[in-house]
Amino acid sequence: MTDFPGAPDPSAPRDGRRLRVLAAMSGGVDSAVAAARAAEAGHEVTGVHLALSANPQSFRTGARGCCTIEDSRDARRAADVIGIPFYVWDLAERFREDVVEDFVAEYAAGRTPNPCLRCNEKIKFAALLDKALALGFDAVCTGHYATVVTRDDGSRELHRASDLAKDQSYVLGVLDDRQLAHAMFPLGDTLTTKGEIRAEAERRDLAVAKKPDSHDICFIADGDTQGFLAKRLGMAEGDIVDEDGAKLGTHEGAYGFTIGQRKGLRLGVPAADGKPRYVLDISPVNNTVTVGPADALDITALTAIKPRWCGTPPSGPGTYTAQLRAHGSETAVAAELVDDALKVSFTEPVRGVAPGQAIVLYDGTRVVGSATIAQTERRAPARLA
Repeated sequence: MTDFPGAPDPSAPRDGRRLRVLAAMSGGVDSAVAAARAAEAGHEVTGVHLALSANPQSFRTGARGCCTIEDSRDARRAADVIGIPFYVWDLAERFREDVVEDFVAEYAAGRTPNPCLRCNEKIKFAALLDKALALGFDAVCTGHYATVVTRDDGSRELHRASDLAKDQSYVLGVLDDRQLAHAMFPLGDTLTTKGEIRAEAERRDLAVAKKPDSHDICFIADGDTQGFLAKRLGMAEGDIVDEDGAKLGTHEGAYGFTIGQRKGLRLGVPAADGKPRYVLDISPVNNTVTVGPADALDITALTAIKPRWCGTPPSGPGTYTAQLRAHGSETAVAAELVDDALKVSFTEPVRGVAPGQAIVLYDGTRVVGSATIAQTERRAPARLA
């Protein structure tokens, strides 16, 4: 039997030879190839598509979104070609409560959430994994680009994918020890381009080989986040002010803005220096958006809450690199866990950091853990004389 790095220990299953694997199949090419590789490795694989929308016709527009009837059918056809059983599990209510409602509530509170992290934490590696284990499966397989490394003592670590251009470890930084012990990522060690993954799918006769990737937020099919939030939170006119509190304009809902935003401010008063303004702060209490110069976005430190560790929590202060958004670069930090809150200081100031976002810490390629940004500290910007 062939296998790939990071597969759970084959000696653990009841027959001592192969794993019972539940492959989450979204209907896209990555999850289909991952399921095919797991089956080819000799594991007993069952495919499952998660129905996450009560109205599945509404979750895809072209290459946007996922979780439609079309995606379910694509996943079923892929499972048939691979030669594995296939089921559709309805997790729409759980998804609505844990991901969609959380997303709306976070924006209403002036924070900027990442629904993909929440979905991985609450749906794919909580609700799905719990159900899988209850049914006797040993592991959940997904098409994420990340690598699981098993140490000599049997513990498991989450690492970046071999191909850093496709690495998705940031959105998996919420996985804890238990979840990681039952996770399988067959694409993580693949040093290939997405085109080569598609070529592999074509060689396997998978019809999804040329299917466009989904992107943006799956439950906002048209990509209009502000419109989506407006329907749920309603219009709420408020002021846009500068750092001194002077009114510069109005908005129709503070939830429509994110820290670091430059476009769409519609300000009638130009800045004294003629330079662009950026969103610096969002206050849901008085429905006010504060804007200012780019250098006022410089963050020197932050406090993050609800830490989740991919292994033993760090003890005492340490130096790491941190990633602050899904496709962001790494930056050097010093971090320490103090009273269940993560205190982080940056070696060099960073910009565009908003409460609600996740910070993921790395030790080399290893994912140490993640936490939700609660507060930030800014470097005082230079003032005009």
